[in-house]
Amino acid sequence: MTEAPESAGPNGRAHTRYTPGTPCWVSLMVHDMAATQAFYEELFGWEFQPGPAQLGPYVRALLDGQEVAGIGRLPPDRHLPVAWTPYLASDDVDLTAETVRLCGGTVGVGPLEAGDAGRLAIGSDPSGAVFGVWQAATHLGTGITGAPGTPAWNELLTFETAAVAKFYETVFGYEEKRAAGPDEVTLCLDGRPVAGVRGAGHALPRDRGPHWLTYFEVVDTEEAAERVTGLGGQVLVPAHDGAHGRTATVTDPEGARFALIQGPC
Repeated sequence: MTEAPESAGPNGRAHTRYTPGTPCWVSLMVHDMAATQAFYEELFGWEFQPGPAQLGPYVRALLDGQEVAGIGRLPPDRHLPVAWTPYLASDDVDLTAETVRLCGGTVGVGPLEAGDAGRLAIGSDPSGAVFGVWQAATHLGTGITGAPGTPAWNELLTFETAAVAKFYETVFGYEEKRAAGPDEVTLCLDGRPVAGVRGAGHALPRDRGPHWLTYFEVVDTEEAAERVTGLGGQVLVPAHDGAHGRTATVTDPEGARFALIQGPC
C-alpha cells in the first residue's frame, strides 16, 4: 500500500520517489541500540549500516540490500516514549512544517538537514500523535515493500477520526474514504489508499494516547508473534483476521508497539 513501484519480483517491489503525503519511511528511537538491532535482525532478517552522522547514533536497516527502516538512540537525558514513527513525504518540509503549525499541530524537531540524505521535521497532530516529514535528496525512503520484513501499512489510532482526519487532509492533501469500522477512515491520494485512521474512543491505551501504528509484513502471523515473545517482546493483541489480512499487535523488548500482518495489504 505504498507508492511508485519500480519493479516487481519474488523479493518484493523496489521503489523510486514517493508522492507527497505518502508514508515513505519508518524510524525507531531506543535506549539500547545493540539489543534492538539483535531483536529485529532475528525477527525480520534485517542487516544494518550507519546512517547520517547528523542524526547522532543511527543505523538503517537493510533487507536484501534495500533500506527498509531506521533505528536511532535516544539521548540518555530525554525520557521520551519508545515508538515507531512514520515519515510522510514532502517536496518542501519547511512549508509542510508551517502548515502543520497553522492547522493546530506542533513541530518539535526541525526542519533540519540530515546530511545529503534529505531534510526532515518531526511533529504531532492536534491529538498529540507523533509523525515525521521527509523531503528526500539522496535518500528516497523505504527502498522495498511487498516482502516479509518490510513496512506494509500505517494506521493512526486516536480518540475519534473527524477532526484529526481533517488535519491530515489539509496538511497533506488526502481524500477521505469511509472504511468498514464504525469510526474508521482511509486516507487516499489520487484514489489510492496510503494510510488509515481509526477512532478507538475510551479503548485507546491510556499509557500511549493517540499514536501511529506501523504494520510489518510477515509470512505467518502466529509464528512471527511467537518469535516476538521468544525474543523478549510481548503480544498485546493476538493474531486475528482484519480488513487487510491476519494481524497481531506486539511490542519489542523496549516497548515499541508495531503490528504484524500476513497477506497482501
